[in-house]
Amino acid sequence: MSATLIDGKAIAAKMREEVAARAAHLADEGWQPRLVSLSVGDTSAARLYVRNQQKSAESAGVAFEARDYPYDTSLEQLSGIIQGLNADPRVNGIIIQRPLPDHIPVKTLQKLVHPLKDVEGMHPASIGNIVYNDLALGPCTAVAAVEILKTLPLDIEGLNVTVIGHSEIVGKPIAFLLMGLGATVTVCHHMTRSVAMHSRAADAVFVAVGKPGLVTGDMLKPGCVVIDIGINRVEGKTVGDVEFDSCAEVAGWITPVPGGVGPVTVATLMANAVQATEMQMNHYRDAYARTDM
Repeated sequence: MSATLIDGKAIAAKMREEVAARAAHLADEGWQPRLVSLSVGDTSAARLYVRNQQKSAESAGVAFEARDYPYDTSLEQLSGIIQGLNADPRVNGIIIQRPLPDHIPVKTLQKLVHPLKDVEGMHPASIGNIVYNDLALGPCTAVAAVEILKTLPLDIEGLNVTVIGHSEIVGKPIAFLLMGLGATVTVCHHMTRSVAMHSRAADAVFVAVGKPGLVTGDMLKPGCVVIDIGINRVEGKTVGDVEFDSCAEVAGWITPVPGGVGPVTVATLMANAVQATEMQMNHYRDAYARTDM
């Protein structure tokens, strides 16, 4: 392997240290950051995510409460629960765990979360702000992937980047975030005629499709950055979207799966929790500040 392995765990640890300092300051001000996680139905698929989130929250000085609701909880009931959390000043962030039962449309719930408490960055307002290069609470995975690139000794301005995958919460936000930093971005998707033509010309390749082995070493420019966002289960193992061995022979830097983007995504969630708390604190102070003094 010639590529340098990007240590997502080390990046996440540094982020949590910074978040913990900000969280401690907020706690001193009477604003202890607090997240509430909502799971509905069979929570086994989300259990590992919730456990990792709780562990990361504890190390970052963020309070974390996990709530589980039965499968037959209605959309109306969940809407009421979210509205109550929106109105509760003691709650600074709301996480909607997936998967959800078929009768609960996730996008409907995401739209119900108040933008100031949208720590996952899934609300249409949060996504839309990225288009205007106004990042406040961005989608955690997309922000994490870009943060990883920013840790490398590369000048992002003018960098040629190919993003493979154009989902609303990963691929597209990554493209807009990178354009905001001055990169030249190409976005590939299932109708792209030759993905390899674009990826071979890229200084950095982001892959977020959900298809193991999609990107191979012969599709890469020597010395490029490969940031693998995919998570797939193959023969009992967790793998990404790139064929790691062949890509590692060509790339200059590469993220492993697991241990790459994943830990940084959870750390980004904690950073969003602190950012959301700071925004709410300022909002309440502005709204209720005395003007007769």
